[in-house]
Amino acid sequence: MSISNRKPGERREPVAEPLKRSVAGCLRAIARRSEIEVTYATDRPALTGDKARLPEPPRKLSAHDVAVLRGNADSMALRLGCHDVAVHRRLAPENAPARAVYDAVEQARVEAIGARRMAGVASNISAMLEDRYHRGGKYETITDRADAPMEDAVALMVRERLTGQAPPAAAQRIVDLWRDHVEAKAGRNLDGLLGSIEDQRAFARSVRDLLSSLDMADETPFDPEDDETDEEGEAQDSEQSPQEGEAEEQSQGDRAEIETSEEASDEIEEGTQEAADAPSGELPDEAEEADSEEAGESWRPPQRADNTPRGPEYKIFNARFDEVIHAEDLCDPDELARLRTYLDKQLSHLQGVVGRLANRLQRRLLAQQNRAWDFDLEEGQLDPARLVRVVIDPFQPLSFKQEKDTNFRDTVVTLLLDNSGSMRGRPITVAATCADILARTLERCGVKVEILGFTTRAWKGGQSREAWLAAGKPPNPGRLNDLRHIVYKAADAPWRRARKNLGLMMREGLLKENIDGEALDWAHKRLLGRPEQRKILMVISDGAPVDDSTLSVNAGNYLERHLRWMIEDIETRSPVELLAIGIGHDVTRYYRRAVTIIDAEELGGAMTEKLAELFEEDGAQAPARALRVAGGRR
Repeated sequence: MSISNRKPGERREPVAEPLKRSVAGCLRAIARRSEIEVTYATDRPALTGDKARLPEPPRKLSAHDVAVLRGNADSMALRLGCHDVAVHRRLAPENAPARAVYDAVEQARVEAIGARRMAGVASNISAMLEDRYHRGGKYETITDRADAPMEDAVALMVRERLTGQAPPAAAQRIVDLWRDHVEAKAGRNLDGLLGSIEDQRAFARSVRDLLSSLDMADETPFDPEDDETDEEGEAQDSEQSPQEGEAEEQSQGDRAEIETSEEASDEIEEGTQEAADAPSGELPDEAEEADSEEAGESWRPPQRADNTPRGPEYKIFNARFDEVIHAEDLCDPDELARLRTYLDKQLSHLQGVVGRLANRLQRRLLAQQNRAWDFDLEEGQLDPARLVRVVIDPFQPLSFKQEKDTNFRDTVVTLLLDNSGSMRGRPITVAATCADILARTLERCGVKVEILGFTTRAWKGGQSREAWLAAGKPPNPGRLNDLRHIVYKAADAPWRRARKNLGLMMREGLLKENIDGEALDWAHKRLLGRPEQRKILMVISDGAPVDDSTLSVNAGNYLERHLRWMIEDIETRSPVELLAIGIGHDVTRYYRRAVTIIDAEELGGAMTEKLAELFEEDGAQAPARALRVAGGRR
């Protein structure tokens, strides 16, 4: 006979609830932060300020599942308790590949501190890493170093030095492919890291030396004397605002590590898991949040004097292999129909949510277009409110009214979607669905919509790189990959004809690398050629520009520098209104008008809200004000 303390009618507590409470309490204790809000969801783990999102435990829990969950919690807690955002930002390298290694090694440091102090934490983190690299099985059989993320290999080697623990079996191939290269160039640097494990500043300097040994240093070398002069100021800043800049997102290195391994996936479903569970995608990257720490103000490009150059030295080695292509030309009609059906099935539940948001946007737009009346007219619609005057005095004339149009200018909106490999899975599915529903909504309101995508034709260079090799590898060749710019829906094309085209984003092998600056220039020029009075360009991206082929033979910030200049040029000299939405990527570092979301499913709400705000602005040109970063708005 079983005895229960539950009251009559009281629901039984889910089996996993005690575990969730225990893990949350342990996280707060290790981090020494009682105010941390812990939630559980099926999305990838994420740490944002004082909010930690952990994976939802499965219904049938095993000991391994519990260890993985605790490992994720311990990793976040150690990040909160053993990591200083200001120090990390101050010493971070500029170029993306070096920054990816720098961030990964810092995460290895904080996890190693916990592992050295507590055996249970060491076991949990080992289980988490094994699970992370094992999912999809894509790293266990790789044979090419180009498919093995270097930042993961270096971080695992650092962990090995700091804790004595071997890399997880699922990640052994990554380390084996890079070990000889890293040991030969930076073995001494790795050996010296243990002595500064408890001192983040000294450890970061040692990592900078390690990057120099690996030939990954910035163009402008780090000057230790500059750092010394800023130590006191940083300490004062951190005392004044200890919570400042703690918003961190689990998107290490933005995307390079994910993109280099996308070729190993053969199924769309596998791509969904890889996008959610990519090993480097789990580590926090406060570079993206740090620039918005100071006073809630978005990053603004510096104003350029009239006598300065009009842009960075950006060149293209060979544009002959680039293409601008319509979606229907990349895929036969039957496959497009199949992919569109797959897209609809993937997010059928989201269509209802986004549809309601779109209907709300439609009502707001239509209310602006016809919301005023002229009264006491001699013709028009009979005004029933004034019939009482006729009843009182039959000699009074009938009163008529007529609706008058407000000044709602002819408008075109371009949605520019990042089609890079790191968008694969849920982010690209949500982006395609939201673009589809918003295009249909805006079309009903008389607003023309163009949907564009940007990626590359090949991984790591394609024909452009082959031409460069054949030419004898001239130095500083500039952009060294073949662009692929896709027109999913032209502005003048009706939505019903372009609907199937958005299914192309689900096609295996389409999403590769991203060169944002040229894509932005292309979309901007298309808009300038339109006859509409008002032009709006919305960019949806999940990371900084990355193209391995280009960055391997040019400066590490080559693509990012060009993107910044293109944004500044449009924002200060163009009639086009530019805004951006970052999915797990702080686009406020680049754009004046921008919003960052953590979860891809927030995209529909962010898109409709920002478009509504633009349309509701009274001025002919919307003021270039910065938007607050939206963390959890839906």
